[in-house]
Amino acid sequence: MSSFASYREQPIFTTRAHVFQIDPSTKKNWVPASKQAVTVSYFYDSTRNSYRIISVDGAKVIINSTITPNMTFTKTSQKFGQWADSRANTVFGLGFPSEQQLTKFAEKFQEVKEAAKLARDRSQEKIETSSNHSQTSFAAKMKREMQETPSVRLCVVLQESGRETPSSTRASSVNGTDDEKASHGGPAEAHLKSENDKLKIALAQSSSNVKKWETELQTLRESNARLSTALQESAASIEHWKKQFSACKEENDQLRSKIEELEEQCNEINKEKERNAQLSRRLQELETELQDKELELEELRKQGEIIPELMSECESVSEQLQAAEKKNKDLEEKVRTLRTEVEESKHRQTNLKTELKNFLDVLDGKIDELHDFRQGLSKLGVDN
Repeated sequence: MSSFASYREQPIFTTRAHVFQIDPSTKKNWVPASKQAVTVSYFYDSTRNSYRIISVDGAKVIINSTITPNMTFTKTSQKFGQWADSRANTVFGLGFPSEQQLTKFAEKFQEVKEAAKLARDRSQEKIETSSNHSQTSFAAKMKREMQETPSVRLCVVLQESGRETPSSTRASSVNGTDDEKASHGGPAEAHLKSENDKLKIALAQSSSNVKKWETELQTLRESNARLSTALQESAASIEHWKKQFSACKEENDQLRSKIEELEEQCNEINKEKERNAQLSRRLQELETELQDKELELEELRKQGEIIPELMSECESVSEQLQAAEKKNKDLEEKVRTLRTEVEESKHRQTNLKTELKNFLDVLDGKIDELHDFRQGLSKLGVDN
């Protein structure tokens, strides 16, 4: 990662996570950008005063996202977060091993975002201040030049008058007394001296202002040079990333086509596997049926060996059956005779019952008569 990041950039935070990118075709599904957890770092460029998130998987750069104040890091689950990068025209996703690491990364993202916003505001204020300062300084310089132009002319006149003054004073000193020298030469020299002091002060101020302007101009030139260099680097990096993006897109298309071919081959292989499984199941069923048929055939063979014995047993059973039938017929005839005898005995019993009833009736009449006779005898005994 250090070979990809500029020597001006320094890592300020590092963690490990699984990197994902949104599928550009569906804009819904996540596509893994790394096969395993990789290092994800925040980098700070002190020269450009910018922040980037960089992640490298081997020799491949999978994240190069410059953080802007408009970005937002969103936690979509306990261990997953995402942010959109409009410059890269994609959405990055990070899967962390724990919720604590996700929270630290999100807090660092917010901190870096605030720092980027503060840097942008300071840059805008500096540009506006330098622009206003340039305009104010230029107006003040023009005003000073307009004010200083009469003074320069006056200085030239005074210098010319100063050149003529000594000759006149020398002439007066020859022709006059010392009092006349003091009365005529003193005030003019004092006035010229004061004017010369004022001009010296104005010249010193103008020279200091010129030095300040030269310093500011040099600073602006250096900042313009840095900005142009940064612009060229960004343009070059944009072209590089465009080429890399197109190459990645072509590679992605090739991989998709290969994946589709492999999926078709896998589907065909699965179909063949299903056919083989069906055939194997059918073969097992046929083998089971064949074993059942062999068992049935073996049983039939055993039964075929028993058939002669069964035939002889059947003949003996049939003979026994015929003898039993004869016995049955004899028994039936005996039953018939017994039935007739039973009927006759029943008839006889009926007749006997009738005769016995009649006899009992007669006997009851006789007993009644005898009772009446005894009562008559008892009455006769009583009467006697």
